[in-house]
Amino acid sequence: MQINISARHGHLSTETQDKIRDKLEKLRRLYDRISAIEATVDLEHQESRQVELRVSVERNDNFVSSEVAASVMAALDGAIHKIEQQLRKHKDKRRDRRSQGLGRVEVPEDQQIDLQ
Repeated sequence: MQINISARHGHLSTETQDKIRDKLEKLRRLYDRISAIEATVDLEHQESRQVELRVSVERNDNFVSSEVAASVMAALDGAIHKIEQQLRKHKDKRRDRRSQGLGRVEVPEDQQIDLQ
């Protein structure tokens, strides 16, 4: 899994980048088909930091989330929470779609027809 971290209108220290990378790597436990994560931190406004996440998943469109908060880490936590919700929903849809099928249909005894 490839993780890219970039900053707009400023610079992130290596310590902050390492913290961000550690939090983003935990997404792999939720969904193992993640191929790349791009995190963009906007430092333009002093009172509000914005974090945007773009998660690339195999055989699917990208998942995108954005969050604005007073600190970079608070915005990151909010954006990660939104991505987790999207990944869980996607995972549930894939699981439900695959399990649907006719297979065996149970017919109540009073509605059974004797074919002999």
